[in-house]
Amino acid sequence: MPFTVISPNEITSNPFSMLHQQWALVTARSPQGANPMTVSWGGVGIIWNKPVATIYIRPQRYTHQLLEEEDTFTISFYPESCRDALKLCGSKSGREMDKAAAAGLTPVEQDGFCFYEEAELVLCCKKIYKDTIKPEGFLSPDIAGNYPAKDYHDIYLGEIVQVLKKA
Repeated sequence: MPFTVISPNEITSNPFSMLHQQWALVTARSPQGANPMTVSWGGVGIIWNKPVATIYIRPQRYTHQLLEEEDTFTISFYPESCRDALKLCGSKSGREMDKAAAAGLTPVEQDGFCFYEEAELVLCCKKIYKDTIKPEGFLSPDIAGNYPAKDYHDIYLGEIVQVLKKA
């Protein structure tokens, strides 16, 4: 099914429910293909006069390695019927298997961005900033409980250069 390009301002879905309850896939490419990873932490907004998406990826994840090697990534959102596919992509490693194939997702490449045909909405992003969460920056003591192994997420800001909506 084709996707149409829309403006970031035309996104009508609630970004809180899109990420936290609906979940999303972050997809980064590798020479062997694309690797999807389920995320539920992130955000969208404006910084440096650019529409951006923020994702948080732990360094031990295969997706982190691919993000370090590539300049772009996608964040894609799916209907509830894809919940099992998202569960698989969040619980298995792309180092060990082709998660997209195992989840029954159909790879698509459009304008140099990788995502999956089953998506309803895709944010196509170009990396513009990266940093690491630092525990000395925690202003609320309950945050540290998210990091018992002290494996702090890296933060990636991606300029949203294109938004694709299922036609």
